[in-house]
Amino acid sequence: MPCATASCGLLEREQELRAHEAVAEERARIARELHDLVAHNVSVMVVQAGAERHALGDEQASTRDALTSIEQAGRQALAEARRLLGMLRRKGASEDLEPQPSIDQIDLLVEQVARAGLQVKLEVEGEPGPLPAGVDLCAYRVVQEGLTNALKHAGPAQTEVVLRYAPRSFEVEIRDDGRGSSDLSGEGAGHGLIGMRERVTLYGGELKAGPREGGGFEIHAHLPLA
Repeated sequence: MPCATASCGLLEREQELRAHEAVAEERARIARELHDLVAHNVSVMVVQAGAERHALGDEQASTRDALTSIEQAGRQALAEARRLLGMLRRKGASEDLEPQPSIDQIDLLVEQVARAGLQVKLEVEGEPGPLPAGVDLCAYRVVQEGLTNALKHAGPAQTEVVLRYAPRSFEVEIRDDGRGSSDLSGEGAGHGLIGMRERVTLYGGELKAGPREGGGFEIHAHLPLA
């Protein structure tokens, strides 16, 4: 039976509000994770600059001054990043972030999901190589969320994860032959897709997700490397 106009309008506003909240939460989570990556890299720069400054002789005063400036700028950047993180951190959250996962740990993730009851096959195409830290984390989260959605919504299904290395891009595919989710715009898979799209867009990539012809669901993320 069709719902009343007022009720339909209220439902649409509630769904839109939940979607906005999901975007805000995911952006805050991304920012917290990126803080960890950036803080680590800046800390390494500061330590290296300090070590090189102490190794210089008296005749290299100008270089020593330049390295001192690098150290000071790096420490200031870290302090500002910590202030920003304090604004984004939810009340009661732990002060320290856990080490960020890597695409190199996908084997472990696949094993965990398999133990939970999902049949997963992992394929790697192309020549594996190091990825930029942010892209690496983004790709891992896409696979993690894609497998979580398959575990929740696909039912008894075969699932494939494909990692595709190319000179100028990295691609991730997660596809299953299950029943899929009946509601990709509301709770559950819909909000997972919102988070994945936010992450991929941050790195100039593209995310496609939807039902497969013949049944099942597919997620494809393209992440440029140059």
